[in-house]
Amino acid sequence: MTVTTQLEILDLRHFSARQLRPLLEAEARMWNLRLRWDYQSSTELLLQYLDSRILPGFVSLDRGRICGFAFCVYEGHKAVVGDAWSFTADPDLTRQSTYTLLHRLLDLLLYSPGINRIESQLLLYDSGTLSEPFLSAGFKPHPRLFLEHDLTAAPTHDASQPSLPGGIDLVPWSTAFYQVAAALIHDSYANHIDALINDQYCTLHGSLRFLHNIVRFPGCGVFEPQQSWVLRHRATGALIGMLLCSRVAEDVAHITQLCVASAWRGHRLGAALLHHAMNHLTRSSTSAITLTVTEVNRPAVELYLRSGFFIRQRFDAMVYDKPGS
Repeated sequence: MTVTTQLEILDLRHFSARQLRPLLEAEARMWNLRLRWDYQSSTELLLQYLDSRILPGFVSLDRGRICGFAFCVYEGHKAVVGDAWSFTADPDLTRQSTYTLLHRLLDLLLYSPGINRIESQLLLYDSGTLSEPFLSAGFKPHPRLFLEHDLTAAPTHDASQPSLPGGIDLVPWSTAFYQVAAALIHDSYANHIDALINDQYCTLHGSLRFLHNIVRFPGCGVFEPQQSWVLRHRATGALIGMLLCSRVAEDVAHITQLCVASAWRGHRLGAALLHHAMNHLTRSSTSAITLTVTEVNRPAVELYLRSGFFIRQRFDAMVYDKPGS
């Protein structure tokens, strides 16, 4: 006998952290399994927000039993889909729950006054898996890659570090670089595909906010200043390149940012930063490095693949800009 399922969708703010903890812990296990990411610190932070009852979103229930949730975050004129996750013993019900939650969340955002842009990057889902709710709402997809380098495997690349041009110093990250680092990010992503995916890159203020999120919050792992590096022009003191790194598991590092000033492209500065970081992380007993990159950014993708990275996951960044905004 087939049991007809009628999902009930309720406001996320009706639920406590205690009620949603089992679902979030199941999701954290999947982050570890699929992406080698210890998501526990992010889970605990999200549970704190859930108990404050401030996150806009929805919960799905099957015959009274919680089976999924989705939420968003407002950032001025923009909303970001923070997460959408369902977990049941029935794959069809799990998919139905996730689709239904996304449809409800996107409907909420599309008709929210003052919201002109919506962004989403759900790394756990293979590219195309969640296309229907987004494409039917008018979103534009941008396929991205989650790459990994296994530092315990035999080298599959030239381990020698590219030499730096004269007058360029490679130095450790310092909080003294905060403001100029944001300016470097803004400059590096001018007219870049990633500025279409994340509009924070489009302004200096947004780039500063992006940098603040990387350094202060565990959404992309715990920031490791001792594994982060900048390139300085000796004569002027200007920052011309930067690699920032976080810890996403005890033995796994994640490169959250690698950028080079537009005027200094073509000098293999990105390769020099990457190889220096890889060699330094290898000596610190790190077993793997991960990062994300937009698929059409071929120069960056080719650099990573030449350096020994492989594709672990292909996922979608989804972007919606309200017509006339």
